[in-house]
Order: sequence, then C-alpha cells, then structure tokens
Amino acid sequence: MSTPPPQGPNPYAQGQQPYGQPQAQAPYPPQGGNPFAQGQPGVPPQGGAPYAPVPPAPPARRFNKKVLRIVGFIVVAILIAGGKWFFGQTDAETTSVGSCMHNEGTQINPDLKTVDCSSSDAQYKVVEKFDNTSDDSKCESVASAEISYYQTGDGHDVVLCLKEVK
Repeated sequence: MSTPPPQGPNPYAQGQQPYGQPQAQAPYPPQGGNPFAQGQPGVPPQGGAPYAPVPPAPPARRFNKKVLRIVGFIVVAILIAGGKWFFGQTDAETTSVGSCMHNEGTQINPDLKTVDCSSSDAQYKVVEKFDNTSDDSKCESVASAEISYYQTGDGHDVVLCLKEVK
C-alpha cells in the first residue's frame, strides 16, 4: 500500500516552495568552485583555460619619419645636382657633328650658340667633336677643320673642330 504525499511543508524538500507559489530570488547568483578562492590575489579564477592567455601581437613596425626625411633630402639633392649639371651644359657641349654655330662672344672669349644651318647667323659648322678632353691638337688630324674650339670646367670638357660657313 502506498501513502499519499503529505500536504504540509515537506521536511525533505529543501528550499522548494509549495506548488503554484513563486520562488524567492537569492540576492546573489550561486558561485561555482571554491568560494574562498574567488577574487583572491595570486589565485587563478576557476573554469578558465589551463594556460596563460596569448598576449596581443606587437603593432607593425612603421618607417621612422626621420629616416624617411633623410632619404627624401638625399633624393632631392641628387635631382638638384642632376638638373644643375644638365641645364648647366653649354651649346658647345650639347651640339653634334653637322650642327652650325654662331659666336655671340669675341675671338678671345667666344660664346658659341647652336643655330640652324640655313640661318644667316650660321658662322661655323661642326666637323668633329671630342668629348671629355681639352686637347685641341686633335683637330689637326681632321682635314676639313679650320678652327678648333675647346671648353673645360665643371666636368664638361669638349673640343669642337669647326669649319667656316660661307
């Protein structure tokens, strides 16, 4: 024979409310693990991974602004030096064989400028050109050369062997 459950408070039902009555909320949620170890310094929290967390990756190394500034100054200096050399060339240095020249200076201090050979300003025609030398005796071996012109300085040594245009 079986006995029906008692209708009064059940001494074996710890913390349970009778059916149909709301359960009272505890002021704090239950803690798992050792309640004395929680929040203690030097004691790891329970339930975590068995290893230390991975530290974040260091930020990517960027170029130092000082290094970039120095490289920029070097590039600008090279460009200025190249431009100065290129634009510092005279017509005598940039002319080629077959070009015509006009002397805007004097016989003692000539200043040759390139002109069109059909122009009335054309005085001389370049029959031979020697770069990187100032030895004007090289024009003696050129049969059609009547005048030799040499220019030195600033790394632009050149000798022109010229013939008068009539």
